[in-house]
Amino acid sequence: MSVTLEEIRLYLRVDGNSDDSLIETLKDSAEQLCSDILRNDDHDVLYGTKYGKAAVLYAINYMYEHRTEADWSALKKSLRAMLSGARRESF
Repeated sequence: MSVTLEEIRLYLRVDGNSDDSLIETLKDSAEQLCSDILRNDDHDVLYGTKYGKAAVLYAINYMYEHRTEADWSALKKSLRAMLSGARRESF
């Protein structure tokens, strides 16, 4: 079960819908990034992990707040730490 736009807006504390298309794009990017870290392309697996939803929301928030100066290495390290228990050994 994927995160909804309303859940993301609440997490980001965003009122209104002016950033909806950006948020949807960030959601897709966050899900792909988290799936890559898990080494699994199935989003059901991502959301089935203990911290999958939290990791996606964290990534969306990071990308939303750091649009111009993101430290991608730090983001990936944080997500790897959150998802390490569910990460596959290899593809």
